[in-house]
Formats: sequence, C-alpha cells, structure tokens
Amino acid sequence: MDRQRSQPRAIVRAALLVLWLWPLLCGSGAEPCWADGTPTVASLSPEETVTHYLAALKAGDFPAAYDCLTKGMVQNKDRAAWSKEQQWTMQMSEAKIFDYHVYPGKLAGDKAFVPNLLDSQDKFLNQLGVPEHELYTLIREDGRWKIDQQQLVDPDEQKKWFPASAAGK
Repeated sequence: MDRQRSQPRAIVRAALLVLWLWPLLCGSGAEPCWADGTPTVASLSPEETVTHYLAALKAGDFPAAYDCLTKGMVQNKDRAAWSKEQQWTMQMSEAKIFDYHVYPGKLAGDKAFVPNLLDSQDKFLNQLGVPEHELYTLIREDGRWKIDQQQLVDPDEQKKWFPASAAGK
C-alpha cells in the first residue's frame, strides 16, 4: 500500500521538476523550446524577430511579444507587468492588427533595421486604418536580436527602406 501511495507522489515530483527546469532549458538555447517546434527567440534573425513580435501582438500573446524586446523597450518592467499594460492599452485604444509584411532588413554594425508595412486600426492614431510604414531597430541583447526602437517612416524616406511596390502605399 505504501508503494502505491508513493508512486503518484513521485510522478507529481517529476512533473514539478520538469516545470521548474523548463524555463532554464529554454533559456540555455536548447532547440526547440516551444511545443509547436518553432525556433526560440534566441535563434531568430532580425526579420524573424519582428515577425514573431507582430504575430504575438496580433494574437494578443503579450508574454511572447515581450521576449522580442530590449529591456529599454519594456522600460525595465517584468513580463507580467508589461503584458498587463499592453493588454490594457490595446483594449482601450481598440487596436486591431489586420496584417503585416516584414521586408528584408539591413545590417549596420551591431544594429539591424527591419521595415514593416502594418495594416492596423485604432481609435486614436489610425482611425481610418491607413497602412503604416514602420522601421524597427534591433540590437543584440543577451545574445539575441531584440527590438530596441520602432518608428514610422516618412514618405520621403520610404524608398530607402521599402521596395517600390510597398513605398507610398
């Protein structure tokens, strides 16, 4: 009887050990860390990092988006606080991301610049849903490409970053 009782406890202990070790394994660069087999943020290129970030925002998965940002971009907030703030901001602004198109980036020293054409709408800044030409600046932080800045590209600068088919849309 004692052996039967200790077996479930051993299983629970093993499950808890796996749950405790999982973040450590993911942080070590072991591939893949995500259950669906997609690569971890640590192995992403600058373009893949921006794509992962935008996909996470579109899905409302703010904890996943957090992994793509530098400490400065999250204002040194922890994952839970930043995620809660972003969720509130998206809800209050009624922001919706319909689509995005990430274009090939350019490397300049220790920085990467990645253009994106964003199709979104919100009730404050883009009520009409006009496509926005964005430029993401990424740097290496903790051995990974992370987004350090996001800005809108002026029409006269779009040709520098976007192919002719996307500039001026």
